[in-house]
Amino acid sequence: MIIDHRTYTVKIGLLNDYVKLYETEAYPLQLKYLGHNVGWYVSNDIGPLSQIVHLWAYESLADREARRSAMAADPAWGAFLKKATPMLDSMENKILRPTSFFTVPERRGS
Repeated sequence: MIIDHRTYTVKIGLLNDYVKLYETEAYPLQLKYLGHNVGWYVSNDIGPLSQIVHLWAYESLADREARRSAMAADPAWGAFLKKATPMLDSMENKILRPTSFFTVPERRGS
């Protein structure tokens, strides 16, 4: 199992707009294609502001690649990116492996 840890920095003043756009257009697609969302968070008033962190669990890098490729082929994903990308300042991505003593929470819902 791996965790895809993604941090996006949103342009100042656009965080709420980005979250709403993501919630309505991207999250349903990502749940459909990527499956196991471990967490989705926004920064509050401590540390770097206007940041979003989301975590996705995959069986392997190959599983991640296959799922993300399928999502990228969906025209609705391209339409979301066209609206969302101008709202971002930066994106950072990390691949994490759980330690031997930690188990990633099971997928909830459908």
